[in-house]
Amino acid sequence: MNAVSVRQAVLSDLEDLVPLFDQYRRFQGQPSDPAAARAFLSERFDHGESVVFIAHDGTIPVGFAQLYPSFSSVSLSRVFVLNDLFVHESGRRKGVASRLLGAIEAYALAVGATRLSLNVARNNGSAQELYVSQGWKPDEQFYAYHRFPR
Repeated sequence: MNAVSVRQAVLSDLEDLVPLFDQYRRFQGQPSDPAAARAFLSERFDHGESVVFIAHDGTIPVGFAQLYPSFSSVSLSRVFVLNDLFVHESGRRKGVASRLLGAIEAYALAVGATRLSLNVARNNGSAQELYVSQGWKPDEQFYAYHRFPR
């Protein structure tokens, strides 16, 4: 096994991220669309609207995590939403997801964030187990509601 490394992604990582992001979207039930994936990620980089971390197994890109910044009015602080975390099949069971989670937590701490939040599908038991094993807690105070204006 090669050494797994994780670092904050930069625009020059875009071509390595696109196939992973497209696979992630397919995992989420969306059709493959690498051009749209590239455009979406490029816009996030161009506008500083997200923070992306990329994982490599040796030189092979095998995973990513994407944070979206937000703020908490109640705590008067920065918070982040972990919207996307994906590990390619070839990187699974190698600690890639744990390393990605560690990197985003270190980043959030370094920039003074007071909370990281995420949503996970109710039927994604393996992801739920991972998050709990890494110290994430299910929300017992709030219900999540969504409105889709389209």
